[in-house]
Amino acid sequence: QMEDPIQLKEEGNKYFQASDYEKALQSYTQAIKLNKDKALQAVLYRNRAACFLKKEEYAKAASDASRAIDINTSDIKALYRRSQALEKLGKLDQAFKDAQKCATLEPRNKNFQETLRRLGANIQEKVNARGTAQDSQSRDSRVQKMFEILLDENSDKEKREKAANNLIVLGREEAGAERIFQNNGVNLLLQLIETKNPELILAAVRTLSGMCTGHKARATAILHYLGIDSICMWMSVDNEEISLAVCNLLQTITDCLLGQGKEEHHGKEEALVLDTKKDLRMITMRLLDMLVSKKVSGQGRDRALNLLNKNIPRKDLKDHDNSRSIFVIDNGLKKILKVVGQIPEMPDCLPLTENTQLTASVLLNKLYDDLRCDPERDNYRLICEEYIKSKIDPQDMDKTLHAVQIVSGVLQGPFDLGNKLLGMKGVMEMMVALCGSEREIDQLVAVEALIHASTKLSRATFIITNGVTLLKEIYKKTKNEKIKIRALVGLCKLGSAGGTDYGLRQFAEGSTEKLAKQCRKWLCNTSIDARTRKWAAEGLSYLTLDADVKDDFVEDEPALKAMFDLAKASDKTILYSVATTLVNCTNSYDTKELVPELVQLAKFSKQHVPEEHPKDKKDFVVKRVKRLLKAGVVSALACMVKADSAILTDQSKELIARVFLALCEDPKDRGTIVAQGGGKALIPLAVEGTDVGKIKASHALAKIAAISNPDIAFPGERVYEVVRPLVSLLNTERDGLQNYEALLGLTNFSGRSDKLRLKIIKEKALPDVENYMFENHDQLRQAATECMCNLVVNKEVQERFVADGNDRLKLVVLLCGEDDEKVQVAAAGALAMLTAAQKKLCSKMTQVTTQWLEILQRLCLHDNMEVQHRGLVIAFNLISADKELAKKLVESELLEILTYIGKQEDHPKKQHIISVARDCLTKCMDYELIKPLSQA
Repeated sequence: QMEDPIQLKEEGNKYFQASDYEKALQSYTQAIKLNKDKALQAVLYRNRAACFLKKEEYAKAASDASRAIDINTSDIKALYRRSQALEKLGKLDQAFKDAQKCATLEPRNKNFQETLRRLGANIQEKVNARGTAQDSQSRDSRVQKMFEILLDENSDKEKREKAANNLIVLGREEAGAERIFQNNGVNLLLQLIETKNPELILAAVRTLSGMCTGHKARATAILHYLGIDSICMWMSVDNEEISLAVCNLLQTITDCLLGQGKEEHHGKEEALVLDTKKDLRMITMRLLDMLVSKKVSGQGRDRALNLLNKNIPRKDLKDHDNSRSIFVIDNGLKKILKVVGQIPEMPDCLPLTENTQLTASVLLNKLYDDLRCDPERDNYRLICEEYIKSKIDPQDMDKTLHAVQIVSGVLQGPFDLGNKLLGMKGVMEMMVALCGSEREIDQLVAVEALIHASTKLSRATFIITNGVTLLKEIYKKTKNEKIKIRALVGLCKLGSAGGTDYGLRQFAEGSTEKLAKQCRKWLCNTSIDARTRKWAAEGLSYLTLDADVKDDFVEDEPALKAMFDLAKASDKTILYSVATTLVNCTNSYDTKELVPELVQLAKFSKQHVPEEHPKDKKDFVVKRVKRLLKAGVVSALACMVKADSAILTDQSKELIARVFLALCEDPKDRGTIVAQGGGKALIPLAVEGTDVGKIKASHALAKIAAISNPDIAFPGERVYEVVRPLVSLLNTERDGLQNYEALLGLTNFSGRSDKLRLKIIKEKALPDVENYMFENHDQLRQAATECMCNLVVNKEVQERFVADGNDRLKLVVLLCGEDDEKVQVAAAGALAMLTAAQKKLCSKMTQVTTQWLEILQRLCLHDNMEVQHRGLVIAFNLISADKELAKKLVESELLEILTYIGKQEDHPKKQHIISVARDCLTKCMDYELIKPLSQA
């Protein structure tokens, strides 16, 4: 009996070749027992695996192959044998992985590739077969198991969480949603909600949302099964996450009933005629009932208002059907008025959040704007007047107070209507009288109403005449900070409305700086409620018109931080106030340029001529901008931009865009702005809002795009959204700086990728870029030419140059002859790329102008090596394109130029130029137009 493992291995190999697998097996086994060498051990195991494969003992074959792989992970024979064994054992996924490794190690091995294809097909077939036969049964059992785990109070917490998440995912799949629905799932989900466990409630509600999405019949059935009363009750709870989830469920159901959102076809459902109007009215009535119910939490009330805001007014005013708004006005306008008329300081006040009444005012405004004719608007006004009259009672001051609060709320919504309500008999007088009341609550409500009423100068004149004295008295005498701060804002606002004759300084003793200092203290005082601190922010929005005040404010870091924190609360008033304050601090408001002649004339006639405050000069503005950036203004602005459209008005967007533009002025600051989310925040501002706001935001984007790496400033697909705002600045109505910086941004973008070049072309920027290439202004012409230099890489642009009937090529050739060196560099670069890409343009170049040869020679002799190199490349392209064209060049002075450059000694700095000249000469020799020096 042999004791040498190597001899035993050789013996086993002979038996294997002779198909005596049993004896081969014995030899390999004996060798394994005697062997101590690892490398040999791996060979023995894989050989024994081959024996087991032949004997159809696949489990043993896989085991031995695995042992070989443990010793050497790259043992390709062991991997392949294990793959064969695993395939026979039905473990196709594992077999596929081993075969994949084999194919990676030997990519050209056809056997491995064939095995991979076969295993892939078998796996897919198995999956399909199993899916067809068992999918329905599997889903049913999974659904049942999930509910069992969720409804079992003794279930492990981790298992419950996993089951809840799986249920939500299943509900979002059409097949999964249908299985849940068909297997008593809605009832089981209702049981989960009734457990009062917040996590289970959330899981159930989110699953229901998934089941309703895009399926009108199922959404209708779920609505009827759960009942709108129950849904509204769940939305009323004082739990923000649950309230929001239920709100989303109701929105999903509403979308289905309105035929909006994801549309899917579900066979027989298409044949059903579902009367959705009745259900929609039922939902609307319950939401309106929620507004006035004391059982509803503040968050629940907000959800109801948001749903009404989103679903009642028309999305498109071209749609003539405003019946939903008419229905709400007839059945719920008084309920909305009751909400805006609430006074949080009164004991009978409904539960409210900080945003409830403002959201109700927004709804009033949207409903009013949705009306189509005067009779509809008159009906709206009459309902409001009737409701306010019912609240006015000289014997009951509390009821009268609610009437004033309602007028104040309407003034924050449809302002024109609010103005008409102010004209009701006794309303203005009642507001002024309340200011003189001894009760603090009367003063609080009256002062707020006066502030909102003073927005229009016509009303402000009456209030200035009657109310200023009262406001001054309130400000001086009251010890209640809430009232004091509102009185100050009222004085600020009236001062703004009254003009120079009613300046702030006559309203209160001391300077404007002292009033601003007091506002900053209130702003930083966290013991004061957020609603009151917002009034301090509004006060600063008026006071920072004063240069000393704005300078002091930006130096007050706690006040800046407090204002930025308030801005993140997403309140309509605070967003506008913060944005206004920042516009004042950055001097980004519009100013009228004083005509020197008119100034001299005014001085001669001894009229007052306003002079610029020293702290409004550029140096001080720059310092304030730097201070704001350091304090984190960009993050605050980015947060403000994310606010809901009902909160972030077009006017606020414009103000934010102005601030961003001022912040972007210094190129050194643009990296900071990008890093803090400024680039992303500017995109929506450039697309939506006022015309001025969109231009300002687009200009800020252009400033960033001009010098930033687009991949960092606008990562992913976001960069394509920036192209349109930049192109919008290529307009003769925009100023030269906007044109110039937009061109720089587009040049930067067009140098990144062909996809970006295509986007620029798609946005129809090419004609504008060409127009600016004709500009007399040197910088604009240079920027446009540089942009075109990058764009000509694109094949579509090249084809436009090739097309007949245009002077594009002629313009580029003539620009190569300009005296402006930067224009020459760009134009020569464009011409070099065009002639390299399109041979037709080489011959066309000689036809567009008689000056072409002279211009080319000047390029080739240029002092600037970059221009010279591009000129020589153009010459090489012309010579390579056509022998006759080459002959024409050889017969000109260009041959001497090429010879002179080509004969120069090699030099590292000039080598690229010398090499191209030599390539030109070599090509001419290939054509036999010139001979080598030795043959000459």
